[in-house]
Amino acid sequence: MTNRIGMPQERDNRHHDRTNNLLGTYLKDRRIRLDPAAFGFPVGRRRTPGLRREEVAQRSNISATWYTWLEQGRGGAPSADVLNRIAGALMLTDVEREHLFLLGLGRPPEVRYKATEGVTPRLQRLLDALEVSPALIRTATWDVVAWNRAAAAVLTDYGALPPGQRNILRLIFGSPRVRDAQYDWETVARFVVGSFRADAARAGAVSEVAELVDELCKLSPEFASLWRDNDVNVHGEGVKRLRHPLLGPIALEYSAFAVDGRPDLSMVVYNPATSGDAELIRSLVVSQPVPSKD
Repeated sequence: MTNRIGMPQERDNRHHDRTNNLLGTYLKDRRIRLDPAAFGFPVGRRRTPGLRREEVAQRSNISATWYTWLEQGRGGAPSADVLNRIAGALMLTDVEREHLFLLGLGRPPEVRYKATEGVTPRLQRLLDALEVSPALIRTATWDVVAWNRAAAAVLTDYGALPPGQRNILRLIFGSPRVRDAQYDWETVARFVVGSFRADAARAGAVSEVAELVDELCKLSPEFASLWRDNDVNVHGEGVKRLRHPLLGPIALEYSAFAVDGRPDLSMVVYNPATSGDAELIRSLVVSQPVPSKD
C-alpha cells in the first residue's frame, strides 16, 4: 500500500509519529546525552549512548513500562508529578524543565520561588548606562536589590539603608519622606499593594511575603485595609509625579520589564517626562557623590 506520493504507507506513518511525538523525542534526546558512569550505572557494552530507558525510570521512581510509553507517545498525558520526577532524573535545568512541561502538559510548571542574592554585573551596567533615568531591580517581594545613581538621587538612596529596609512597601507605608513626595499617596499606595500582591502570587512567593504582610498590617492600618480589599494590578507603565525636596515637582514615565530567565526579578525604569525634567535630574546626579551600593 502506498500513499499519494508513492511512499510506503508504513514508513510514512513512522515519520508522522516521530514528528508529532515531540515529548518522546525530547526525552530521548536528553537521555542519550547523560553519562551512565556519572550516575553509578555500569557502562559495559551498550548499543546506544546515554542512559537506558529503565535507568531513567529507576531514577524517576516510575515503572520502566510507563517511561517507555512516554517516549513512544503512548499512554496519555503524564502528570505534573511524573514530569517533575523525570526532570530531576535527567538533571534538567529550569528552562529545560519548563520546556518539558510545555511539551507534556501544554503549560509551564508551577513557579518555584527562589530568593535572589543580587544581580549580575552586566545587569548593573545596564542600569548605570541610564544616566538621567532612575532605574532599579526589585524582587517579587519588592525588595530593591540594584539601582543606579539617578534612582538614588531622585527616589531613595537605597545604599544608605540596611538591606532589610530596602523594600518598596516598607518605604511607602513607613517613610514620611517617601509619603510626602507622592502627589496622591492614597492612589499610589492602593496601586502598589495591588501590584505587589499580583507579583508575589505570580512568582510563587505568597508564603515568603506572609511575614512582611503581617509586619505592615501591624505598622499601618492603611496597609491592612488595602490588603483586605484583595485588589490586584499590573505595574506595566504610567506616569509618576513627585515632589522632590531639591528639584521641586517632576514627572517620570515609568515602565516595568521582566528580567528574562529570572522570574523573581523585575526592572523598573523611570524616564523623565520632559526635557526640563531630564535636565533637572542630570544636574542633581552630577552634583552628588557616587552613592554606596553595599
